Amino acid sequence: MKKTILLAAVAAIAVPSAAQAQEAEVFVGVSGGYHDLAVDGEVEDAFPGVEINDGSLIFGGFAGVDAPLGEQLFIGAEANFHLGTDAVDSEYGASARFGIRDAGGAKYYVRGGYQEVNLDFVNIIEIPGTTLTDDDFDGIDDTAGDWLVGAGAEFPIGESTFLRVNLDTIGFDSARATAGFGLRF
Repeated sequence: MKKTILLAAVAAIAVPSAAQAQEAEVFVGVSGGYHDLAVDGEVEDAFPGVEINDGSLIFGGFAGVDAPLGEQLFIGAEANFHLGTDAVDSEYGASARFGIRDAGGAKYYVRGGYQEVNLDFVNIIEIPGTTLTDDDFDGIDDTAGDWLVGAGAEFPIGESTFLRVNLDTIGFDSARATAGFGLRF
């Protein structure tokens, strides 16, 4: 959490400086996707008979700001929050973006930041013949956070609306793909 707040504070200071009095572009949107935690094989090998369901649909939102760096380049900062349906209870994070805008207005970018994931062990771990409850995991930390690295693209579908896709990894351990709809201000 402290890393997320620090990253957001640095981005909030850096983005306006980078804009150098040029027009910043604020955006918000909704997104959904799939987060694969990629731990099933390791756990199932270590604990025979235990089944792991380590993927989760996620849905939520994002907000951020981009500032131009000349004609085509831009730099930005973004925050996100998603709820999960299975292995992921919720996740949130912040990232910095750097990219290029083409002549048609599409943006292509790389990003890096920090993502915190709240896990749902009851939905992740399945032991045949046993019903697990939240009480079975009392005292066990159900949060995991690490650096987020990814890439994405945004495609304009109107004067102030866009569709987007992102592919990220968290700690180079998981795969997270999202798509969304956003508004620019």
